[in-house]
Amino acid sequence: MIIWINGAFGSGKTQTAAELHRRLENSHVYDPERAGFFLRRNMPAEISGGNFQHKTVWRTINYELIKYMYAAYRGTLIIPMTLYDKTCFEEIIGKLRQDGVRVDHYILGADRETILKRLSKRLEKKNSWAAQHIEICLRGFDALKDRSICIDTNTSSIYDTVETIAETSVLRLKKDTGTKLARAIQRAAVQIKHIRLFT
Repeated sequence: MIIWINGAFGSGKTQTAAELHRRLENSHVYDPERAGFFLRRNMPAEISGGNFQHKTVWRTINYELIKYMYAAYRGTLIIPMTLYDKTCFEEIIGKLRQDGVRVDHYILGADRETILKRLSKRLEKKNSWAAQHIEICLRGFDALKDRSICIDTNTSSIYDTVETIAETSVLRLKKDTGTKLARAIQRAAVQIKHIRLFT
């Protein structure tokens, strides 16, 4: 099974994926964004710029790699990745589903104000790249709702969201025995790990 966690930049995808992975045995987190970083660093400068999601090669690489992992790996693949463009959605998730791959696609919904508050906790300002893409993400998600499971995260925690995903996709989670301090440390570690200094 594949659990695809979608949402605007700053919606909590990465933290949700990390928490789901922590509580779900035999699971693996795959980040399609890293394929974009690989392409940027290994392609000629003249063709490596721009949004890598708009490049056919990025979509093809991820489709093929995810399909391979699904066939070879006997656990649950957790994929936190923002896909707001319908073409990107169809060329990866749509094609996987056509191939008979089970992809439970979740959109973590939140309003603009909530997302901005979350971005501020990541030290991103209102004019950051992520903040500038809030509206285009929200519009794009409207076109994907009929093929997705939407979760309102405006007032729910990451832990509530993970429980909802598990219940909806029928996943058996390990009992959560973490303390508030342990949870805070884990969230900080995940956030630090995903800081992009050189992309």
